[in-house]
Formats: sequence, structure tokens, C-alpha cells
Amino acid sequence: MSIERIDRVGVVGAGTMGNGIAQVAATHGYDVVMRDIKEEFVESGFENIDDSLDRLANRDALEEGPEAIRDRIEGTTTLEDLEDCDLVVEAALEDLEVKRDIFDDLEDVCDDDAVLATNTSTLSITSIAANLKRPERVIGLHFMNPVPIMEGVEVVVGEKTTDNAVDLAHEVAEDLEKTTWQSDDKPGFVTNRILMPWINEGIRAYDEGVATKEDIDAGMELGTNVPMGPLTLADHIGLDICLHASETLHEELGDRYKPAYLLKRKVETGDLGKKTGKGFYEHD
Repeated sequence: MSIERIDRVGVVGAGTMGNGIAQVAATHGYDVVMRDIKEEFVESGFENIDDSLDRLANRDALEEGPEAIRDRIEGTTTLEDLEDCDLVVEAALEDLEVKRDIFDDLEDVCDDDAVLATNTSTLSITSIAANLKRPERVIGLHFMNPVPIMEGVEVVVGEKTTDNAVDLAHEVAEDLEKTTWQSDDKPGFVTNRILMPWINEGIRAYDEGVATKEDIDAGMELGTNVPMGPLTLADHIGLDICLHASETLHEELGDRYKPAYLLKRKVETGDLGKKTGKGFYEHD
């Protein structure tokens, strides 16, 4: 397999990550099929893409007009519309059974030589592919949020993933002007294995009165040169997503990944961060 033969990219899921992946792929010349289970989800994904492209155009950050990029993306609720895709990236719910069902269907729909990737941030690539006839073509392509802005992509290698699939994943990501790093299929991979304990400890420090949330974030930003402190970053990611990732890692790796009590309380009250307007901070 070579990068030259990737002409058509499928994306399963039109939410925040899915529409971001679709946008970036279309921006770099790929024809894209973006699929979700309901038409309203597809339409919402396109609205986010249009808003993002307009913002980038206003900053002169696009080499061509938003309309040309948008025209490369086809929306659908029919999984069979992905049958001609050379690469499919799944960006659905972070639920193992949901992902397994999607990949079972993709194996039936897609050509035998198509590469099937998952954007999972915590779930095992090997487990996702376990029921497939050809698990060797499944790989992790973990994009960072927001996809059009963040430079990095984590390539995660499953137990049976072939070298060809690994090479192709790196090549595609780099063709999208992303920088890659590679992880074995261990819980949390590189990013969340290290990030989630850091966020949880920041939340615990705030909950225990070590400092104000502003001073905790300022201390980490100014003291360690990270662009966001743990509480700001948690709001940006989504507190529900942080909780789910922490719970998954806690189950796999033990008590050092136990979610902070305040994180659970915030999620229970519906204060999920930027997407709901309130998390640890207020957001417009």
C-alpha cells in the first residue's frame, strides 16, 4: 500500500472529532464521505465544518476557498456509501461494543485492502479488531482536539496490525500536515496514560484547597511551560470525556488512575466544560 492510492477517505461519526477529521482530509485534497446514524447529526457536522472553514479563511489560513473544500465532503447516513473508501477512520462513541459493531459492518462493506482506523483515545485496538476476519488492517489514528488546529496524531499499533498499515497511517497523517508519534496498544497509549492522572491531580488540588483554580492553572502554565493548566484543559476536552477516559484507565491500571471526586460531581450536575458553557470556568 502507498499513499498515492488513498483517494477517498471515510469518516464514521460527524461529531467534534469526526467532522474535524473530515475537514482536514478535505482541506488536503481527499474526497471524503462523512457518515453518522442520523441526518441531523450529519447536518450538525457540516455546520461545524462551515464555521471552522470560515474562521480559517478569515485568518488567511486556507490555500483555497471554503466552498471548494466543503464540496469534497459527502454526507450520508448509509454505511454502504463508504465501500469505495481506501481508508476509513471511525470516530464514534468511546464504547467498545459500539466500535466493534461498526468495524464488523465496515469489514463487510469495505474492500479487502482498505485500512480501517479508529480514533479511540483509550480503548484497545486489539480488542476492537478481535472479532474481525482481517484484524491486521486495523490501526489507531488518534487525532487531537480540535483536529484542524492541533498538530499531533498518535499512531497506535494493535497486536496484529501489519507494518504496511502502520506505514500508511504515518504517511496519511503526515500528508495531512500532522506530526506523528507511535504507541503500542497499552491502556491510554502515550497521551492519555500521562495526561489523565495530571488532570485528575489538578482537580484534586483544587478540591482540597491547595490553591485557586486560576493559580493551579497559572502555576502549571508558567512553571512547566504547558499551554493550558489542568482545569482549563479539562474544560476544553470535556469533563465527561475526561471522566470516561479516567474510568477506563482505572479499570485497566489501578488506583493511580482513579477519577477525582470533583470531576465525577461536575459530570453528574451536567457541567461538562466549554460545550455546556460551564465546567471549572464559565464559557461563552
